[in-house]
Amino acid sequence: MTFSETAVMRFVRAAHPAGAPIIEFKHVSKAYGSKRVLDDVNLKVMRGEVLVILGGSGTGKSVSLRHMNGLEQPDDGEVWVDGVEVSELPEEELVPVRKKIGMLFQSGALFDSMTVFENIAFALREHTTWSEEKIAARVAEVLGFVNLESDVERLLPSSLSGGMKKRVSLARTVALKPEILLYDEPTTGLDPVTSMTINRLIVDLNERLATTSVVVTHDIVSALFVADRIAFLQNARFAFVGTPDEAQNSDVVDLRAFLAAGVSPELTASKGGPP
Repeated sequence: MTFSETAVMRFVRAAHPAGAPIIEFKHVSKAYGSKRVLDDVNLKVMRGEVLVILGGSGTGKSVSLRHMNGLEQPDDGEVWVDGVEVSELPEEELVPVRKKIGMLFQSGALFDSMTVFENIAFALREHTTWSEEKIAARVAEVLGFVNLESDVERLLPSSLSGGMKKRVSLARTVALKPEILLYDEPTTGLDPVTSMTINRLIVDLNERLATTSVVVTHDIVSALFVADRIAFLQNARFAFVGTPDEAQNSDVVDLRAFLAAGVSPELTASKGGPP
């Protein structure tokens, strides 16, 4: 698929106004043994945008994502989320920050022994004082957001297709009305038609719910479809941050090759360390 074809497929979207960053990395470094994954990294995620992080396997994409919700702490530097420096907060002080953040894991991470309804209701029961009636209404509402009918509520995850599991996981992710959505390889393992359904949902939910989204992906079609901006990780640093059009014409040769090839074998070869 060419860049022009992908551009035609994208929704007509209003430009997000410039504003203060909702997430910011300030001189962040992270290493695992001798493998330095992030090296004095600076990055700003602007409120209301969809930022896509691209890069080869082992270059620190998912590590960057996990720093944004406090699942990882940097060896050096600061991570700011909505005005709070989170890198050294104890677990109990991270709770209010994490309530602002929803994360869609690559696997979906649904509870196998719970129905769809119970999976989505779980966080609502844990983190709110809502009545069961209000919880039921919210479950139905968020399933509607991802174009699923209420008849799926009684089903177990084992009876769902891969695409339906991702949509249920996304419904669960937005149930608590997060301000930030983090996506770790949201289209992995899905066929092209189902992948495009997920892409459209990412864009639609970001606008409908007025959230900010950060998407880690190897799927170039997905990246070009959903991104307001692209950040390209190479050699433990962001070698490029800019719009998809700017990425196509970037001076970063490996980024242009990465985009043109879909996924470059040289960039995706395993280099050790966490993905």
